[in-house]
Amino acid sequence: MKVTYYGHSCFAVDLNGIHLLFDPFISANPAAKDIDISTIQADYILISHGHRDHVLDVEAIAGRTGAKLISNFEIIAWFAEKGITNGHDMNLGGAFQFDFGRVKYVNAVHSSSMPDGRYGGNPGGFVITPTGSRTSFYYSGDTALTYDMKLIGETEEIEFALLPIGDNFTMGARDAVRCAELVGTHTIVGLHYNTFPRIQIDLAKTRQLFDETGKALLLPDIGETIDI
Repeated sequence: MKVTYYGHSCFAVDLNGIHLLFDPFISANPAAKDIDISTIQADYILISHGHRDHVLDVEAIAGRTGAKLISNFEIIAWFAEKGITNGHDMNLGGAFQFDFGRVKYVNAVHSSSMPDGRYGGNPGGFVITPTGSRTSFYYSGDTALTYDMKLIGETEEIEFALLPIGDNFTMGARDAVRCAELVGTHTIVGLHYNTFPRIQIDLAKTRQLFDETGKALLLPDIGETIDI
C-alpha cells in the first residue's frame, strides 16, 4: 500500500488506483510550500473533523477532482452549502462499503468547529478495510488517548495506524505508543507534529521512545511516498 505524506495530518493512500486523501491542509502550511495542490489526485476525501488545519484545501481539491467527501453529517452539510454536493455522511460507530473497501467512522476525543465557527459535529477517526483484504488501517484523527481504541483492536486486525504525536492539542508520543498497543499494531505513521510551535517535538527522543517499545515509527518527509 502506498502512503504519501503532505504535511501536518494530510496524507494520501493509493488503493489499487483509487486515491484516498485525508484531512487536506497544505496551501497554508509553510512546511508544505513545495506541494502543488493542483497536482494531487483524489477520488475520495476523508475528513476527521472541522478545524481549519484539516479542511482548508477540501473545497479546492474536491472542486477540481470531483472527489466524494466522507465525513460526519454536519461537515458534509457545510460543504454542500458551498457547492460541494458529492458527499457521503456518516456518524460514530457506523460503517459503509465503498468501491475501495469498508470505512468505519470511530470515536475521537477532541473538538470540532468549522472555519466560520459553525458546529462541526462529533470528531472521529477512520478504520479502512480495503476490498479483498483481511487487514485494516486506522487513522485516529485528532484525539486524546481513549480506551475505546481497545475495541478497535478487538474487532479489527490493524496493519498500521496513522496517529498524532505532537501533544498539546492531541495525544503525544507516549500516548500514541499506548494507542498502538490497544489497537494491536507495531507500525505507526506519525502525524500532527512540528507544524506549529505548540506541537514541536524532539524527533530523536520520539524515535527512541518508539524503538524502546518495539514499535516502528515512520516519519516520511513531506511529499514522500512510502510503501507499507
